[in-house]
Amino acid sequence: MIKIYIMIVILGILGGVGYGAKYYYDTTQNTIAVLRENNAQLEVAVQTAEDSIDALQNDMAKMANLNLTLQQDLQKAEAYSDELRGKLSKLNLVVEAMKDSKLLEGKMNGATANLWRDFMDNTGNTNEYPLPVWLQQSENRAGDQDSNQDRENTDSSSSTSETTATE
Repeated sequence: MIKIYIMIVILGILGGVGYGAKYYYDTTQNTIAVLRENNAQLEVAVQTAEDSIDALQNDMAKMANLNLTLQQDLQKAEAYSDELRGKLSKLNLVVEAMKDSKLLEGKMNGATANLWRDFMDNTGNTNEYPLPVWLQQSENRAGDQDSNQDRENTDSSSSTSETTATE
């Protein structure tokens, strides 16, 4: 009978060791599965972060280039502004208005129309919208409507484009 008890104890010990080994194996496999899933999620997150960094660096390079272009355009605009200030300081508008008011009105409206078109072009609008009524000139106005004859863009003179009779 002692042999039976020893056999039962040995089988109990072997069963306990077997159950412990199976439990250890199952928990280890579950841990490995969770770690694989987390690793896959981390790889996706790292790839997304790297793509975002690349996109930000490309955007930064574009912004730097656009900023440089904008700075150059600003310098050109300031030079043109200084040129206009010089021209205006040489003009005596009162005397010119007394001589030929129609001519002065045409020049002022032509310059304003050119400026308006420049604003529209610079803000991305096309010429699908006509000039405002206050800038449109009637057919019977006299005088030179383009006061900026030495500018590069002489094809947008208000006397040749978009002139309609005011309503």
